[in-house]
Amino acid sequence: MMEPISVIVHGALGKMGTEILRAVNKDSGLKLVGAVDIKANSNSITLDSKRIPLYRDIGSMLQHKRPQVLIDFSVADASIQVIRLSAGANINLVIGTTGFSSKDIKEFQQLAKKNNIGIILSPNFALGAVILMYLAGIAARHFDNAEIVELHNDEKADAPSGTALATANKMLEARGGKPFKYPVTKKETITNSRGGQLAGIAIHSVRLPGFVASEEIIFGMQGQSLKLRHDAINRECYMPGIILATKEVMKYRGSMHSLEDLLQLGGKNEGL
Repeated sequence: MMEPISVIVHGALGKMGTEILRAVNKDSGLKLVGAVDIKANSNSITLDSKRIPLYRDIGSMLQHKRPQVLIDFSVADASIQVIRLSAGANINLVIGTTGFSSKDIKEFQQLAKKNNIGIILSPNFALGAVILMYLAGIAARHFDNAEIVELHNDEKADAPSGTALATANKMLEARGGKPFKYPVTKKETITNSRGGQLAGIAIHSVRLPGFVASEEIIFGMQGQSLKLRHDAINRECYMPGIILATKEVMKYRGSMHSLEDLLQLGGKNEGL
């Protein structure tokens, strides 16, 4: 019988982090050995009657623990340093943080190769959302007009969402970079009524209490339209993808991959 994979969660006291802690702690194939969060005001947390060590920063954690995998769901500014330090300690990484630049992504790829670790980075770990992006790429090859509506709770800090941007880029990639047609409105009574725009794709961000995360891609052509939509009902929807990535990441030592690669959508399994 294989030993459970040792795991640390960074960003552990946030809404997503708390859900991830529970999911990892319940999975028999994983062993939660610690948690990290800058808001920590004690040295441990209790889950199912078990005391889990809690650290304020990654440096303190590394003095005591060397997990096989670190799961990071925090903010980009904090995450970059966490990724660098973890990679230097040969810790494999599952990253759900968004807001990285293309320069950051390139650095992560180099870190994976240099330190012979696996990195799985995805803007969305809901399996349905990943499949939605894949299907959007297929449709994008056949439609010249498309818009994206993404809906999140009113506390979300950024707009548009990382998932919406990733979806738009996947759609453009499927077209070989060819922009979509963007109908120009002759009169805009309220500024920015058409939302933002990326290479002809109008992106609309809704922020309201009650939503977790939803995305709808609308394609249109003469005489027809096609709508693709995914709704996250609660944060539990992300857990199967995160657990899958945590168990698989060590198979990809020396490279960085997305959740789509793990699912082998389209028969491919290529690095980012």
